[in-house]
Amino acid sequence: MARVRGPSSARYEFGGVFDAPLPFVYRWCLDYRPDDAKLSGEKFERKILDRSARTVVYEDLEEGEGGWRWSRIVVTKRPPNRWHADIRGSHRSWSLDYELDALPDGRTRLRARGVRTRTAIGEPNPSRRTLERELREMWEHYGRALEKDYRTASRRR
Repeated sequence: MARVRGPSSARYEFGGVFDAPLPFVYRWCLDYRPDDAKLSGEKFERKILDRSARTVVYEDLEEGEGGWRWSRIVVTKRPPNRWHADIRGSHRSWSLDYELDALPDGRTRLRARGVRTRTAIGEPNPSRRTLERELREMWEHYGRALEKDYRTASRRR
């Protein structure tokens, strides 16, 4: 009988720079919405379960090869520039720390570090290079939407 290998964990880091001030970026990043998948070109369905001054709890559901992929995400806000996300899902779990830094030119840097653990039915963790590239690309999509929203908000003032 073949031995089944247990879940494995891997550490990843990613980030980006946004052309918007830190307070706006912080609010925007923590304003989770059911239509967030559109911002990154993904196809998951999101349901917001709870939102308070300190936490946001939501679930994502996505159809994939071999069935549905589900995740429950609990976000803990740490104002004015940090937040933590615990993600438990059918195919993987994450523990992620996000931090924003104000840059002298009015822009904001995002830094994120996390540990990804696959579940027994999940695929092996991708290589560090592959997943970090995918995460950077996803945040580039979010960044374009964030900067567009900032420009719109700035014109209204």
